[in-house]
Amino acid sequence: MCLLPFTPSSVEHKSKDTSDGTLLGGKILYRQFQTGYRTALEPVLMASCIPAKNRQIIIEGGCGAGAGLMCLAHRVPQIIGFGFEQSKEFVKLANENFHLNKMNNLTALQVALPKLPPRPFKFLPEGYEHVDHVFANPPWHRHDTSPSPDSQRDMAIRLPKGLLSEWIYSLSRPLRQGGTLTLALSASLYAEASAAMHQHRLGSIILFPLWPKARRIPRIILLQGRMGSMGGSIIAPGLILHNDDGDFTPEANRILRMGKRLPLIP
Repeated sequence: MCLLPFTPSSVEHKSKDTSDGTLLGGKILYRQFQTGYRTALEPVLMASCIPAKNRQIIIEGGCGAGAGLMCLAHRVPQIIGFGFEQSKEFVKLANENFHLNKMNNLTALQVALPKLPPRPFKFLPEGYEHVDHVFANPPWHRHDTSPSPDSQRDMAIRLPKGLLSEWIYSLSRPLRQGGTLTLALSASLYAEASAAMHQHRLGSIILFPLWPKARRIPRIILLQGRMGSMGGSIIAPGLILHNDDGDFTPEANRILRMGKRLPLIP
């Protein structure tokens, strides 16, 4: 995972377990736990490429402290967003972050993916049966790698055997016809994830490489599919994250600091 531009904030609070900072160059106040899982680039980059419109309903699977949903709501203020998170501590912290930023259209719920609440989805507004877009950064370390001593971090980074397809199936279930599922994944999981998307009726798949530097092999990709589409897969040009000196490229800064949209297809 790449480091996120996280700016320390002068906002004071009493908790010794969390640190205060900001996202998108100070546009969003953001608290996260000082130890264990720390927010990386992936949720911000995913949020930048969701083709959301005002009043659409969005789900983030594994929302952590809420960075992805808040970045999306900053760009598209009138979305209705739900964050699914297994850890009750992260659910509480995400809802605190939403309240801190006056994003009352966002809610974090305790959901242990890949399981979902039974249909009909009672968390949806009255009269709604489906959502417009779903995005997630599933754990992608192999199940047989050494576990992290921190339980929250281990849950965030290590995927049990065979569960990537179950994650994709579960996250696609609430989608309306034509809605999108966007994943941030290790590049090594592309074939497995693409096959699972096709199996679960997600077509028109876009593979979007995130190049760490020019002429370097991408370690992270974005993968976006559309529910019910019969279209084939394409490889997009992708985004170079860093210059040779290690600073973020102007294109990356437009997304990570300015909150601009990232179109997967130019």
